[in-house]
Amino acid sequence: MRKVLGYILTPIFYLSFALSLLIFHPIQWLCLKLGGYSAHKKSVDILNGLLVACNYTLFNRTEFIDNKNLPTGRPIIFIANHQSTYDIPPLIFFLRRFHGKFISKLELMTANIPSISFNLKHGGAANIDRKDPKQSIAEILKLANNMKQHNWSAFIFPEGTRTKTGKMKAFSVGGIATLLKKNPDALVVPIAINGSYKMVQWGSFPLRPFTHMTWEVLDPIPTEGLSLEEVVKKAEEAIRAKVKEEN
Repeated sequence: MRKVLGYILTPIFYLSFALSLLIFHPIQWLCLKLGGYSAHKKSVDILNGLLVACNYTLFNRTEFIDNKNLPTGRPIIFIANHQSTYDIPPLIFFLRRFHGKFISKLELMTANIPSISFNLKHGGAANIDRKDPKQSIAEILKLANNMKQHNWSAFIFPEGTRTKTGKMKAFSVGGIATLLKKNPDALVVPIAINGSYKMVQWGSFPLRPFTHMTWEVLDPIPTEGLSLEEVVKKAEEAIRAKVKEEN
């Protein structure tokens, strides 16, 4: 019965999602031209709030458990497990006060996806070419310098790819090392994502309705006296402890 409802509701979800992207593409352009970074960011925040709301067309529940004790005005490296494409809008919207940027594939920026490609190009993301290590390092360094200069934050999925089953893969140090070396005072904050893989368990069509998904912002990982590998390992362990039931 749930899958039958998925066939009925999924077109409504995709229509809502696509309309949001199409409508906000020119809005982003206008905000950037007239108001610069600040206005553009506000438009992106509102867009991602609407993308989160699209989940209601599937009767899906998006529960975001914030951590109000995190300070603003300093860089934060948010480390999260990765379960689906739909992990991203809640992170941008609910943590918008931290000016979080993503390390993204260059292909997404050049694909001319309405709103998404524009934001990746102009919003401060690190758009890396995985076939070109020098370009990737340069992009991550640029993000690291912007974090230091503007007190921006970064979102990283250190598994490297999405899981199809909810079972976590091992974390790699990768870009986290570069960001931390340039921002040694940055907080490292794990985020545990649960259930979003279930939304796409049947693939892109139909999507699974009546799904409960959670994003939980955990306490910062202490970094003093620890190697980069130890910091990432502690973040991985903290997240695994929260998603263990999903594995």
